[in-house]
Amino acid sequence: MSKQTGPDSKQLRAIGHKLKPIVTVAGKGLSDNVITEVDRALNDHELIKIKLAVGSREARSSVAEELCERTGAEVVQSIGNMILVLRRSKQPDPRLSNLLRPL
Repeated sequence: MSKQTGPDSKQLRAIGHKLKPIVTVAGKGLSDNVITEVDRALNDHELIKIKLAVGSREARSSVAEELCERTGAEVVQSIGNMILVLRRSKQPDPRLSNLLRPL
């Protein structure tokens, strides 16, 4: 699981602090429907919070890694069972993007 580092990661974490989890990954793990929903949410919002209710720290780490690999996103922050995921859009919608709209 690669965490983003850099000058704007602090700003991304500040934005993510105010977000509610959009998707919850539970006992069944990463099904195609979960991946589709995460992909849709990343297209709309660019920065999303995901709840991982899958058990141990190692299980959460592997699910987050696979999720990012399958969606082309990157983990900005991981705290407990929550991860903050970013995938920038080429043409973001200012009404939906968490990066462009004021919260």
